[in-house]
Amino acid sequence: MKKKKIIGYTTGVFDLFHIGHLNILKNAKSKCDHLIVGVATDNLCFILKNKKSVIPFEERIEIVKSIIYVDSVVPEEIDDKLEAWQRLKFDVIFKGDDWKGKQKWLDYEKEFKKVGVNVVYFPYTQETSSTMLKKALENA
Repeated sequence: MKKKKIIGYTTGVFDLFHIGHLNILKNAKSKCDHLIVGVATDNLCFILKNKKSVIPFEERIEIVKSIIYVDSVVPEEIDDKLEAWQRLKFDVIFKGDDWKGKQKWLDYEKEFKKVGVNVVYFPYTQETSSTMLKKALENA
């Protein structure tokens, strides 16, 4: 009998792509057979962070598509992981552990459990973030 392929999903803005982004994609791919990555659109970035991304969506999605750990890329137009599951039917969703324990993700964990989706948190890369890079560029 053939083993079921595990489909994984993660999302992000992926602005000013850095080692933290690469780490989450590499770690996610190590835990699934097929990794789908949702890249936040420029509009969603503005809604979520109240600021524009430095790198436009079209460029960010091309960068993510080129990463060897990524099997497919989709635009993330709304911040609703359950809606994404309805479309993509992934088995596991990956998130940085800076979200672990926050009410939004506690709610997701409960809802995903009902449909058999595992939520896996990876260590957040403290040393580097897009916000830190933006500040460094502003100060340069």
